[in-house]
Amino acid sequence: MIAGLTAGLFGVGGGFVVVPALLAVFPFLTDQTDNLMMVAVGTSLATIVVSSARAVHAHNKRDAVDFALLKDWAVWVLMGVLAGLWIASMADSERLIMVFAVGVLIYSIYFLFPSMFDRFKGRWAMPTGAGKAALASGLGGFSALLGIGGGTITVLTMVICNRPIHQAVATASGVGFLIGLPGMLGFVVMGLGADNLPIGSLGYVNMPALAAIAFFSVLTAPLGAKLAHSLDANQLKRIFGVYLVVVSVSMFIKV
Repeated sequence: MIAGLTAGLFGVGGGFVVVPALLAVFPFLTDQTDNLMMVAVGTSLATIVVSSARAVHAHNKRDAVDFALLKDWAVWVLMGVLAGLWIASMADSERLIMVFAVGVLIYSIYFLFPSMFDRFKGRWAMPTGAGKAALASGLGGFSALLGIGGGTITVLTMVICNRPIHQAVATASGVGFLIGLPGMLGFVVMGLGADNLPIGSLGYVNMPALAAIAFFSVLTAPLGAKLAHSLDANQLKRIFGVYLVVVSVSMFIKV
């Protein structure tokens, strides 16, 4: 439910919630192995497909989604996701958890101190050419490694480039879908034949967890989208930023 709420509210896809939650639950269902982090990330990407699609649908009712930008970024995001999958296939679990911990801590800065970025608003236009390629592919690769939807960087970029915050959040949900779908398929393929996976896993995607999270996130994503258009954004960002710091610290301790 929280994953869906954050997907609609911040455009982040819900991975920041899903990955640590699954890492806490999976050890009760199977032996503690290096594969659990892979299953958590793969399942998170699968849930992002559902929560992001639902969030996009809700935001689109308010004509807030920039589909032209999504179309423009799609190829570069896909290339980045493929690169991220290649890196994930070679990394061990401890390194992936460390990458997640560091990445979450970096992302928390934006949520804890949103006013820091106000000075940059309106100074730049949306990147084109090599800048667009680097941003979109880097976003896709980093997000695929963490099992997140890439919404934070998308929102930050669009707001700095003088786009309305509501349009940025709505479009970020679409970016989450672009990252989640190929990411999910990649983790399914990578995990085929792997041992000691939680019951009901298809490759590195756990289907019971996907079904449970998807069902409830579909219910709450529209609520998050509604709140995004009505509540004070900075207060909500700070609360979520505190959560991200707690998640990061817990991942460092786990390593």
